[in-house]
Amino acid sequence: MMPDSNRLAEWVSDSRNRSIELIADLDDDQLSVPYIPTINPFLWEMCHLAYFQEFWVLRQGAGKKPSLPDVDDLFDSITIGHEARWRLPIPDREGAFDYVRTVRDRVLELTKTGNLSDQLQYYILYSIFHEDMHTEALTYIRQSLGYPAPKFSHLPVDPKQPQVNDSARGNVLIPGGTFMLGAFQDSPFVFDNEKWSHEVEVKPFAISKTAVTERQFAKFVDDNGYERPELWSSEGWKWLQSVQVDCPLYWKRDSNGGWLRRHFDQWDPISEYRAIIHVSWYEAEAFCRWSGQRLPTEVEWEAAASAESDGNNLSNGKRNQPWGDGTPNSSQANLDWRVMGPVDVRAHNEGDSPFGCRQMIGNVWEWTASSFKPFPGFVPDMYQDYSQTSFYTRKVLRGGCWATRSRLIRNTWRNFYPPARRDVFSGFRTCAINK
Repeated sequence: MMPDSNRLAEWVSDSRNRSIELIADLDDDQLSVPYIPTINPFLWEMCHLAYFQEFWVLRQGAGKKPSLPDVDDLFDSITIGHEARWRLPIPDREGAFDYVRTVRDRVLELTKTGNLSDQLQYYILYSIFHEDMHTEALTYIRQSLGYPAPKFSHLPVDPKQPQVNDSARGNVLIPGGTFMLGAFQDSPFVFDNEKWSHEVEVKPFAISKTAVTERQFAKFVDDNGYERPELWSSEGWKWLQSVQVDCPLYWKRDSNGGWLRRHFDQWDPISEYRAIIHVSWYEAEAFCRWSGQRLPTEVEWEAAASAESDGNNLSNGKRNQPWGDGTPNSSQANLDWRVMGPVDVRAHNEGDSPFGCRQMIGNVWEWTASSFKPFPGFVPDMYQDYSQTSFYTRKVLRGGCWATRSRLIRNTWRNFYPPARRDVFSGFRTCAINK
């Protein structure tokens, strides 16, 4: 069931306020970022997400004219190459903020009519979720540049770490059986790459109850993990030689030989139980080989997060969230920037899956072993380049992270990045190697 007009209006305002606040505190020098292949200029990114909303909601959905005459030539991510975005004559700071607010206000006027077609409601909701994804991107751009953590006037951020429960230790055995991978057709809203659920056979497997921690990963690093080609796939070793790194992104040694990690503009010692973050798929794969384990496939990940058991096999039951249904709350998952970073992997036991896997929603995105491929019968949604241009070139991540919106994430949500990306909020958990 789609949200009503009032809820859509609330989310339109909320998502745009969040985008603006992720940029508004930065001065002109901070906004003028150098060219970096993995990020966009701040003002271009913010205007693009408003352009997407204007194109689909106001122009395609409501037949309105563009707010700016040359907006297609400035902010269409499909036709404008990544490097070119630094050379475009985009509006200055005030002009950019005026544009994104104007689009927001025009969309809000539509919602007040109380006469939205199903198609228009769908476009509005899609644009909100698209913006939610971009607010996460704006957050990791700040991290990439070493800027201070964002501050939100309308979002309660609690810097205190949540309480931990030490019940999540080791691996849990997931029984085999038939599993329905993907979203069901009665789901209220899903993206095209989640469609539709289909039967897959799952062999019994053992998966870690928690994500890999910083301390665990440090042992791999200290055992010369980045210098041993036998731990890396051929592609992974080729990547490692090209980037010439010997530790996770944003790590460095302290004066005593220990490890520090940078979180936004702050350097702190790594933690024994904080989830590892900012590692590539190649690094996750190498750690698994070093530890005698492997990455879970996305089928295994989704089964561990959502399946139920009849005692011996997977049953027909499947959950939208690990704990059941409903939007995640702060006791179940680390989402919505609530503590402005990853937390202890033992926290949020109220969000455990039926098998006892913890934090499968929130905290850090989790790499899986699987390449990003279409499900059987794939048909692109109205935004045709969302998924299909990335098939077979990226790896699947699941579960969301601390900067993911709670209204966006669910067990079937498939994220996808190139295996070399490590600036995003990515970690992983492991599986035992089947014998």
